[in-house]
Amino acid sequence: MTRNRLAVAALTTVAALIWWTVLTQAFDVDLTAEQGGTIHIGAVSVLIASLAMSLGGWALLAILERNTTAARKAWTITALICCTLSLGSPLTSGIGTGAKLGLASLHLLVGTVVILGLRRTTASPRRP
Repeated sequence: MTRNRLAVAALTTVAALIWWTVLTQAFDVDLTAEQGGTIHIGAVSVLIASLAMSLGGWALLAILERNTTAARKAWTITALICCTLSLGSPLTSGIGTGAKLGLASLHLLVGTVVILGLRRTTASPRRP
């Protein structure tokens, strides 16, 4: 199970970096946001954020598995809510339509890979 979850974290990070490269190089999108000043979203930021989100999701899932019999359902609902709420940041802070859509697509990509990937690593719900 640990190997599978580590693979999800690695896949999430690699997928996010590839999509960031496509957005910035192929589509020439300037990924900038206004957060107390103008910041440019670079590869290092994408790497750190995507890795942190996948490891955070893993940690929450592990906690839920130890403390509830419905870990998969609770984790999936929580992860979907978090992913949806995370869209507020790029959609309000992105500078320009391209940056807003590009950053939102990065959030959705990371959320999708983490949710589908980690969800598959959970044990089936326990039956009485």
